[in-house]
Amino acid sequence: MTSTYRVNDDGVAKARALIDSNQYDLDTEWGDAAPSTEDENGKIDRDGYDGFGEWHLAVDADASDDTKDRFGFPYGDFHRVVRSGLIAAKQRAAQNGHDAVEQAADELLDHLDSVRA
Repeated sequence: MTSTYRVNDDGVAKARALIDSNQYDLDTEWGDAAPSTEDENGKIDRDGYDGFGEWHLAVDADASDDTKDRFGFPYGDFHRVVRSGLIAAKQRAAQNGHDAVEQAADELLDHLDSVRA
């Protein structure tokens, strides 16, 4: 079954706010920065699924509430935006035909690049 993703406005807003407050990592590869399962579970324990979800650019409308499957396209390490995470989200969204999510990631990359320029 294919996920039906829509842009997660809360996630996009959090990413933009983090970028605006200089909370970003420009250098770490996404494979090294992506949160582990333990990190994800700790985030959920501390901040619930809403807090976990705001670190993702998309919501799967068909997934059950209060599950990790509800959220897709992570962009940060629960502390800051990771540029390589935005790139990975954009690429995966493009490969899977999630145009709105791809556009959201692209706009955040443009914003990040303009802030750090």
